Amino acid sequence: MLRDLEARIARLFAERLQLEPPTPELDLFETGTLDSLRLVELLARLEGELGVRLPMDELEFEDFRTLARIARFVAARLPDYPANGASAPRA
Repeated sequence: MLRDLEARIARLFAERLQLEPPTPELDLFETGTLDSLRLVELLARLEGELGVRLPMDELEFEDFRTLARIARFVAARLPDYPANGASAPRA
């Protein structure tokens, strides 16, 4: 499930931010993929596209250092994400 969320976020990088989709463990700040302005744009896109609320007082740069960390951070705030108590969809 987390891999699906990583893939959705990677598509946001490509389609909405016009950035090369990063690999899950690539350091986005160290490589210059994200800076403070792009981070703000990413936050807005995550909220709009995924319907998740990301309160400013909960944001830490470390949570946005890699695609995998972003996915975990977002997943923890999605009410319908299985790890947060919702039942997993049946195949």
